[in-house]
Amino acid sequence: MALFLCLLLIFIFPSSKAQGPPSPGYWPSSRVGSIGFDQGFKNLWGPENQNVDQGSLTIWLDKNSGSGFKSYDPYQSGYFGAAVKLHPGYTAGVITCLYLSNNEAHPGHHDEVDIEFLGTTPDKPYVLQTNVYIQGSGDGHLIGREMKFHLWFDPTQDFHNYVILWNPSEIIFYVDDVPIRRYPRKSDATFPLRPMWVYGSIWDASSWATEGGKYKADYEYQPFIGRYRDFKLGGCKASSGPTSCGPPWSQPSGPRGLSSQQYAAMDWVQRNYKVYDYCSDPSRDHTLIPEC
Repeated sequence: MALFLCLLLIFIFPSSKAQGPPSPGYWPSSRVGSIGFDQGFKNLWGPENQNVDQGSLTIWLDKNSGSGFKSYDPYQSGYFGAAVKLHPGYTAGVITCLYLSNNEAHPGHHDEVDIEFLGTTPDKPYVLQTNVYIQGSGDGHLIGREMKFHLWFDPTQDFHNYVILWNPSEIIFYVDDVPIRRYPRKSDATFPLRPMWVYGSIWDASSWATEGGKYKADYEYQPFIGRYRDFKLGGCKASSGPTSCGPPWSQPSGPRGLSSQQYAAMDWVQRNYKVYDYCSDPSRDHTLIPEC
């Protein structure tokens, strides 16, 4: 009888975690129109592992190559995103990503803002890793600012919207308009200030991607496929004046921060689905991450 009552209560009063996050009360994606892949991007590498169909993009990784793409223009700030559907099953060692970077303009000393899906084994969920690099790569001083999450849905079953909002005072990561992380500008030394391009790719990162490299990419399961559509480039092009910027919140004079309702939604995500925060990692040298 006790078991029956417990099951009945669960059915009648399901947990808030099972229901998904509380409404953020604001949907910034509605302020930026979707574009097709060819309207804003071009192939960067692995053209043989890339297909564009009616503005949607499919890229894949096999034993011969992965694939990547890049925006035509660099941006100084803005709202950048896409709807992405991930590969199911065994994807250990495989990275599918959408990110901002200026590595080609500043090799070895670049800025980067990442949304990376870390491949996994079939018995475990995907990890969404957000990351920020400031003026440093390939010089022995790579300082990442990782925050990792599981998701409240299966990202292999359907397309979901993933977004980086970057303006002069903050970086906000969104999933389906729910903010999951806010990275504020606390000093010029810990915030990306130089123009960046928008990139995406799928590639083999077996050395670290899945549980620190414990599980590697297994090409018996190839090809590993990433699907992208509904691209959004609501930004200020680096070569343009403020009149050709995107929505107001991507401009220096635009609104900042999150509402109390958005903070409540973000807090729910972080309480229930955050699995790593670099600021809470005792193994990190905190003199190198003063914003913590």
